[in-house]
Amino acid sequence: MPTLDLSNFNIVVSVLGGWISLFGLVSYLLKENFYLSEALISLLAGITFGPLALNWVRPIEYARSEENLENVTLFFTRLVLGVQLVLAGVQLPSRYLKKEWKPLALLLGPIMTAMWLATSLLIWGLVPHLPFLHALAIGACVTPTDPVLSNVIVKGKFADHNIPKDLQKIIIAESGANDGLGYPFLFLALYLIKYIGDGGVSESGGAGLAIGLWFGETWGYTIILSTFYGAVVGWLAKRLLRYCKDRGFVDRESFLVFALSLALFITGTCGLIGSDDILACFIAGNVFTWDDWFRLATIDDSLQPTIDMLLNVVIFMWYGAVCPWRSFVDNSVIPIYRLIPLGILVLILRRPPFILTLHKQIPQIEDIRQATFMGFFGPIGCSAIFYLYVTVDFIETLNPGVGDEPRHDVAKMAEAVRVIVWFMVVVSVVVHGLSIPLGKVGVYLPRSISRSRSMSVSAERPSLQAGNFIIDLRLPRGRSRSRKGGKTLESRVPSIGHAYRIGGSVIVPPEPVQYSLSSEHHAQPEDGNGVAPRLTRTSSQPSLHIYGPPGRTVRFPDEASPNKNQQQIGVEEQGSERSNV
Repeated sequence: MPTLDLSNFNIVVSVLGGWISLFGLVSYLLKENFYLSEALISLLAGITFGPLALNWVRPIEYARSEENLENVTLFFTRLVLGVQLVLAGVQLPSRYLKKEWKPLALLLGPIMTAMWLATSLLIWGLVPHLPFLHALAIGACVTPTDPVLSNVIVKGKFADHNIPKDLQKIIIAESGANDGLGYPFLFLALYLIKYIGDGGVSESGGAGLAIGLWFGETWGYTIILSTFYGAVVGWLAKRLLRYCKDRGFVDRESFLVFALSLALFITGTCGLIGSDDILACFIAGNVFTWDDWFRLATIDDSLQPTIDMLLNVVIFMWYGAVCPWRSFVDNSVIPIYRLIPLGILVLILRRPPFILTLHKQIPQIEDIRQATFMGFFGPIGCSAIFYLYVTVDFIETLNPGVGDEPRHDVAKMAEAVRVIVWFMVVVSVVVHGLSIPLGKVGVYLPRSISRSRSMSVSAERPSLQAGNFIIDLRLPRGRSRSRKGGKTLESRVPSIGHAYRIGGSVIVPPEPVQYSLSSEHHAQPEDGNGVAPRLTRTSSQPSLHIYGPPGRTVRFPDEASPNKNQQQIGVEEQGSERSNV
């Protein structure tokens, strides 16, 4: 007899598939009309379906323990970042890192360092009894700008209409490169904590050994090796793919998915050797399309954006389910009344002041408005979660032995980094996800109110009575362009129906008519160029002539002019004389 199988697999697949399907049905409306980010929407979905609400998605049951759950989240984040960074590198034009090395060096050097120090100082000042070295480590986790959340401002209708292409490209390049460059900031603090954090009692060597390891392991093995490895793999992949493509060995499906498989390969192999897979993926993606061949060949295909969207939806839904929401209120590190101001101050002071100060040195930033925009939209997301769990893994190595008590100086550090970094990610997703729609509301709401008031005033004016008709409709706008000297006058008159409103009155012709616009000198008031546009009926029906410059109101004798100085223009119909108001 059939029975219900309420296993975790069946439930989570049903929830995930159903949510992605529902989101897809209204995705264009939400993202292109309301400018809501898929990250924010998916985070809210994760909260709804997760243990905090419906409890349909139960991550702790899948992982069996908190430690395994953190490992799953770390590996999932690595996978998403690897794919996203290869795609980010592929999106950039030919030789972009070489051509724009100066502004990138400024963003990844002085500005990123200032972001790290400013964030660390805020954390140190607002978290009670937190050592400064711990604040440096936590600040390093949230210093990189996230490439996943950056897609919100560099893709879609908002970006096409409001953000110049050059600015979009520099944002993509910075968010891709600085993810991998978070290692030096983080491990400088972690090595110092390890060797001098407790006064050097547990670990011998002191600051000298810490700095030596920082240069050797972090810069040499992690950063330089991963950069070289990513460049070599990207170049070889490009040559092999082009060789096989030219000889017809590759079908279209495999060609399109090649960048994604390259991301998986680099993420896995860099993980095997313990290097920086994030930076390697970004470098490989950029070298892979160094000559623009692959980027131009796939520019019209939607596979990569589709994979990008799916990963964004799934990862932030997972974050909504696994985020330690209760720890924001119940923890032994920082009270909530300090945590909320910390989140707000970090978003305000972490990045905007430094972009505004040095924006004139970045050619892609044209004015102060663009500098403000780029400074504010430096989101904190997947990369912060990645560095969070790298930090937690490192702290566990500081314990003297299995089952022993942790070192007294790092006893609360793991809890502090979990609470603060997770809270900063949530704040960034919410604030950056709502900034654009709220900004649009702030711009358009006053205009809509003013327009509504104008319409209500216009509705009170008397209407033209034509026989048994009393009609009050609106005439669609037209666009006009005139040339000095009366030689040229062009206008687009939109297709309109059987009722035409001019000013506050309406003309109802007996049947649809066509109009042509001519440029002639008349005795009527001119538009400043000696030309009075004339809209003339071209059909055989009684003609309608409207005299007056474009953009001015045409009024009838039955209307009262709101402004005595306003220019009044007559309307002539065949069989009646022209009346001047």
